[in-house]
Amino acid sequence: MQAKLQRRIQRYGWDLAASRYDALWEASLSEAHRRLLDIAAPAHGDAVLDVACGTGVIALAAARQVGPTGRVLGTDISERMVEQATQRAWELDIANAAFARMDGEQLDAPADSFDLAYCALGLMYMPDPEQAMRGIHRLLRPGGRVAIAVWGQRARCGWSPIFPIVDEEVSSEVCPLFFQLGHNGMLDDLCARSGFVDVQEQRVEAVLDYASGEEACDAAFVGGPVAMAWSRFDEPTRRRVQARYLRAIAPWRCGTGYRMPGEFVVAVARKPLR
Repeated sequence: MQAKLQRRIQRYGWDLAASRYDALWEASLSEAHRRLLDIAAPAHGDAVLDVACGTGVIALAAARQVGPTGRVLGTDISERMVEQATQRAWELDIANAAFARMDGEQLDAPADSFDLAYCALGLMYMPDPEQAMRGIHRLLRPGGRVAIAVWGQRARCGWSPIFPIVDEEVSSEVCPLFFQLGHNGMLDDLCARSGFVDVQEQRVEAVLDYASGEEACDAAFVGGPVAMAWSRFDEPTRRRVQARYLRAIAPWRCGTGYRMPGEFVVAVARKPLR
């Protein structure tokens, strides 16, 4: 798929998913978010960048930690995600966090202007992750840190059948290399190629809990990366892909709900001192 088209699909697909994203995914992703903030905790007064910030979970947590003398900028390719994050900051009375719609591969900010950067579960969606990482490297001050989370290996993520199921109905190619960065050493290699040093990588196991088959399907189709394809399916197609997905995740059924395995890879690295 052409990079321009893939970015367009990401932008408008996440616009469609934004209103349901928190309710359907925040709990499932909480372990990855917690681990990311643990391995790269912001310091009081830090300037923090959150790339592919979504609804602002990491950005707002960081804003609390950096305090009034610090600042946070969250960026996302989806305008609706940026609106959700801005609204969330207002509701929580967090004044030191700002959000802007921005392509993660074309970050528009002054060089050497941040102490810490996060990218939580966003790199997998970018056509050129190395370009994104080089952009983050440019924006960090010497000695600044970057902390990244991606989904782990396909075989360890119970919801992964969603991609071939959707692709059999429509040539979506939403994220053709989605699980590639979850292979051993891939984040380490990406960080090194992008100019970072002192890379530390770890795997995080998680469980994705859903109270019902309907909730599991909503997370997979409505609030996630295939939301654009889902929006174009007619009702018979929706019923067909839902039935196929429920058959695929049947091994993780628990009573009326589902407890699916998930795996994340998190890494922290540093921009060298001059």
